[in-house]
Amino acid sequence: MSIGLRPPVTVLAPEARVSQPRSLWSDAWARLRRNRMAVAAGVFLLVMSTLATFAPWIPWLPDPTLQDLAKGSTAPSFAHLFGTDELGRDLFARVLHGGRISLLVGLVGTLVSLLIGVTWGAVAGYVGGRTDDYMMRVVDVLYALPYIFLVILLLVFFSKSLLMLFVAPGLVQWLTMARIVRGQVLSLKNQTFVEAARALGASDLAIVFRHIVPNTLGPVIVYTTLTVPAVILQEAFLSFLGLGVQPPNASWGTLVSDGAKLLALFPWLVLFPGLAMSLTLLAFNFLGDGLRDALDPQGRRDGGA
Repeated sequence: MSIGLRPPVTVLAPEARVSQPRSLWSDAWARLRRNRMAVAAGVFLLVMSTLATFAPWIPWLPDPTLQDLAKGSTAPSFAHLFGTDELGRDLFARVLHGGRISLLVGLVGTLVSLLIGVTWGAVAGYVGGRTDDYMMRVVDVLYALPYIFLVILLLVFFSKSLLMLFVAPGLVQWLTMARIVRGQVLSLKNQTFVEAARALGASDLAIVFRHIVPNTLGPVIVYTTLTVPAVILQEAFLSFLGLGVQPPNASWGTLVSDGAKLLALFPWLVLFPGLAMSLTLLAFNFLGDGLRDALDPQGRRDGGA
């Protein structure tokens, strides 16, 4: 009886095994998690957004519109963590409810600028020629005008409603987004995957929005995180001019504006709304910087798997 010999089995050492390459997004997520400041900023924004969103349903939170004229403005205490304003309203509750409107203005305004800017820049970059020249000259002309002046004109001529306040900043914040997307599209429209899609009979609309635009998401996401704080600051500035959120509603901008009138007597009326707004803006900037580093292709080649 013959005995069959098995071929030797080679066992690779762990360091000799070939690791599976990670995708761009999984690699970016791994590098983002290593950025402690960006992670801390993301956690802060998540907590702040959650508290602001669910503020009306927090059972122990006082009514932000409930007045107590006999109490008046009192310093921070266990009963009122941020103190009360001149009408006896709980400032902590007003800061959380004001955060709902400020964050919503920032997000809606950024979404409007995202839709207009991505569409404008993608079409201009893909079509090219005179169409590109005309479209970008429109951007240059609008750049030459003071953007906050355009927002004020929109609010004055149309209305000072809350809906218009959400939309108006986005109507003038899309210019930089359009330039960023146009530059990305110009570098992508002659790539192999675009030529393949065109050879398969895909329409220009499908090529732009199904193949090219998704490949511009890295820079778009980064700039989006930087647009949100810019829109929030615009709303705060408009509140100082009396064009922001109208009573009885409040935002961080209106709270700071109202508190500034009584700063010498009751400094906490400015301190806490200003601190909430400043930390939120700082967190968005740290998160934007972290996303920029995580999505940087050069960084992926240097340190990615």
